[in-house]
Amino acid sequence: MIPYQRVLLKLSGESLMGRQQYGIDPERLNGYAAEIVSAAKTGVRMAVVIGGGNIFRGLSGTAQGFDRVKGDQMGMLATVINSFALQSAITSAHGKAKVFTSVRMEPFGEFYAREKAVEAMESGWIAIIAGGTGNPFFTTDTAAVLRGIETEAEVVLKGTRVDGVYTADPEKDPEAVKFETITFEEVYRRGLKIMDLTATTLAMENNLPVIVFDMDTPGNLLKVLQGDKIGTLVNFR
Repeated sequence: MIPYQRVLLKLSGESLMGRQQYGIDPERLNGYAAEIVSAAKTGVRMAVVIGGGNIFRGLSGTAQGFDRVKGDQMGMLATVINSFALQSAITSAHGKAKVFTSVRMEPFGEFYAREKAVEAMESGWIAIIAGGTGNPFFTTDTAAVLRGIETEAEVVLKGTRVDGVYTADPEKDPEAVKFETITFEEVYRRGLKIMDLTATTLAMENNLPVIVFDMDTPGNLLKVLQGDKIGTLVNFR
C-alpha cells in the first residue's frame, strides 16, 4: 500500500548539475525522470516544483550587482528551463507531464491555476509547476509548500543530496547526528536550514509535513512513497 495519494516533490536546481559546475547533467536529469515515472506508476498523484540554482540564483545575482527584483525574475525563468527539461525527460521515460507556469508564458507552458493542476494530476499527469510563486523575494521552497497546500498534497517530499536533517551540516561536521523525525518548532529553535523561514512557517501553519531525503540514490523516491523510514520527517507535532 502507498500511504500517500497526493504529493508535492521539491527538487533543487543545483542537484541537476550532477558532476558538472553549471547547467543540466543529462544523466542526472534522466535518472530523476525515471524515478518520477516509476513513482507515478504506483497511482500516486504528483506535482513537482524545481529550483533554478544550476542556471541562475536571484540572491547571488544581487550580490553581483543585479537589482533584486530582476535577479529573482531571472531565477524564475531558470526554473522554467529546468521544468521543460524535466518534462522532456519524463516523456522520454514514457511518462506524462504538463508544465504550468506561475506567469503567463503561452505557448511554452500553461498558465498555472490550482484547478487545472489538480485536474491534470487526477488524470494521471505529473504537474510540473514552474516559475516559483511568480513574485520576487520568495524562494522555490516557499513555492513548493504553497503549491502543495493549493493542490491538497498530503506531504512535501524535499529531494536533496543529503539523506535527511542533521544537527549540523554533515558535509562539514562529521559528528553531526541525523534526526528520524523533528518538529517545525525544533527546526526553529535549532536554527536548522531545511527550508527558508517563510516556507517553514507556511508548512507549519497549514499542517503540511515535509520529508527530507536523498533523491540522488536510485529507488529512494519510491521507498519514501512506500513508507520506508528513510530521510527525516519534519512534522507539526
